[in-house]
Amino acid sequence: MLSVLGAVPFFLYVVVLVLPIVVLAVESFRVTDPATFEESWSAANLGAITEGAYRRAYLGSLQLSAITAVLGAVLGLALAVAVLRARRGALLRRLVLTASGVLANFGGIPLAFAFLATIGNAGLLTAFIRERLGLEGFSLVSMAGLAVVYLYFLIPLMVLTITPALEALRPQWREAADNLGASGWQYWRYVGGPVLAPPVIGATMLLFASAFAAYATADALVGSSVPLVTLQIADALSTNVIVGAENLGKALALGMVLVVGLVMLFYAWVQRRASRWLT
Repeated sequence: MLSVLGAVPFFLYVVVLVLPIVVLAVESFRVTDPATFEESWSAANLGAITEGAYRRAYLGSLQLSAITAVLGAVLGLALAVAVLRARRGALLRRLVLTASGVLANFGGIPLAFAFLATIGNAGLLTAFIRERLGLEGFSLVSMAGLAVVYLYFLIPLMVLTITPALEALRPQWREAADNLGASGWQYWRYVGGPVLAPPVIGATMLLFASAFAAYATADALVGSSVPLVTLQIADALSTNVIVGAENLGKALALGMVLVVGLVMLFYAWVQRRASRWLT
């Protein structure tokens, strides 16, 4: 009896997580007749999100998330390795980890305003480069500009998630490899790489999900000029509601849940393969 009561919080936690997804799944299949206003079951909403502007929004979000996740993982991993190898590592590590903890949570409208004030069309740095160097061309209100802004919080997030894995690499493993005559490449090929592969892939998936679900920064920075699925959901749920397609936003959200679910399944598959490789 006590074991059952002890599991109650876990079941409540699962219900809280699963219930919104169930509601999205059910509401996504409900449509309203524009003439009679009668509700019925149909897959019209799910079919609509695979066409036109909604399809472009999904492709734009996937492209932006993939590019920023890979760049954020590479740059964040390089920064974490450099910090851990620094001669005065303790103080520098604390400073970088503290700054990463702050910057990884610095998003939304404040981040968009900070970038607009700095490198926007009328920003201080943009005006300086334009007047002093005569350079033109880069626009913050674009896919490339949005990627730069996303990297501002994705790189610190990568540093936070990958530093514990880097610290778990024992110096004795490298010493043993050196004593056995292994080169640096062989050490990373047979020891360091297999150990770090699962956490690096997991952190990259986390970055992808964070970029894929980001909304406030994109809304404040680019509005509707860049096709993103989060902006389309906000548009479908707030202002641009079409009669007969009231649940279109919920279908878009269900699509996002499916994409993130596929990413998590891919991560679980890679982790299982890596664990089998290590054993």
